[in-house]
Amino acid sequence: MTGELLPNREPRRLSADSLAVEVYPNRQELGKAAAHTVADWLRHALATRERVAAIFASAPSQEEFLAALVTEPGVDWSRVVAFHLDEYVGLPHDAPQSFAQFLRQRLFDKVRPGAVHYLDGLEDPQHACRRYADLLASNPLAVACIGIGENGHLAFNDPHVADFADPFLVKPVEIDEVSRTQQVHDGCFARIDLVPRLALTVTMPAIFAAERIAVMVPGPTKARAVQATLQGPIATACPASILRRHPHAVLFVDEPAASLV
Repeated sequence: MTGELLPNREPRRLSADSLAVEVYPNRQELGKAAAHTVADWLRHALATRERVAAIFASAPSQEEFLAALVTEPGVDWSRVVAFHLDEYVGLPHDAPQSFAQFLRQRLFDKVRPGAVHYLDGLEDPQHACRRYADLLASNPLAVACIGIGENGHLAFNDPHVADFADPFLVKPVEIDEVSRTQQVHDGCFARIDLVPRLALTVTMPAIFAAERIAVMVPGPTKARAVQATLQGPIATACPASILRRHPHAVLFVDEPAASLV
């Protein structure tokens, strides 16, 4: 396989309740298709509104999507208010593992949104969460661009802290062992003892409140999470399962991630 993108190739389409699923042969085609969809959503929203809010995930699974998104034409990023989903507590702002830094390098510094609001993992956690929740409340999300963790998490809403009726928009959480191990698998940290134990995360209701949700999930390590999302019970044991109830969500996966469905 050369890795070249094949134009006009139709994905394999599935659905689970209200959740649309598009299956692509590889990560590159997945990323390009997701970026085109998200850009269309942003262009459509910007056609009728002065400002549009969007939130983004930080993870190696988002690399191809973000690389394609920055090349999409016709998005007036100067009118986009950008957020991100989560951040480690205690990491320096310029640490390579910082989720804010990840998105700054791959997206925000390239497209220059009109405003970017960062979660600050060095701020007092409760104060940081209240500040970010106020910003989200003032800027209702038109688009959420997210991934799914190996344990089915959305952002850092791991199964033990995920709450579909969470009273908070943003909260501090303890990261579970599966998520911390995933950070090592992804090459973000050399050893699990180096992975922070605490994070700030946008909660399930805050994500679900977005008008449209694009979910990018490539790779064989996500196959069980995708299976649970699409075929298991809708429950916090697999937080991503709630996506099946969203009226305007699309799950973009490659064939390895869809291998069990």
